[in-house]
Amino acid sequence: MRRVRSPQLLAGLLAGAGVAHLLVPKPFDSMVPRVLPGSPRSWTYASAAVELALAAGVALPRTRQRAATATAAFFVAVLPGNVQMAVDWRDRPAPLRRAAQARVPLQVPLVLWARKVARDAE
Repeated sequence: MRRVRSPQLLAGLLAGAGVAHLLVPKPFDSMVPRVLPGSPRSWTYASAAVELALAAGVALPRTRQRAATATAAFFVAVLPGNVQMAVDWRDRPAPLRRAAQARVPLQVPLVLWARKVARDAE
């Protein structure tokens, strides 16, 4: 049962993140590393589009393996944004600072989860 639900949970996480990026983009804009070209809002919306596409791909058994593999790569790709947030929030109140710092190591289990969903889809 758990193996069956895992892809749907991952798809839900991705879809929720994508919708959040679209509905409340400002907090995500501040996470965009300043070295990236273009406006942070463009990167926020691009991230939302990728998350929603990955969610759809992971939800469908036919595309699950490739989408989950791409999801693992995406989780690695957004790591610099989480690092940027942890650095930028180092002077925030302790609970917010800790939440920002926790996002960095959280990427590891997310990558491993996406890889497991891809392997199980084989």
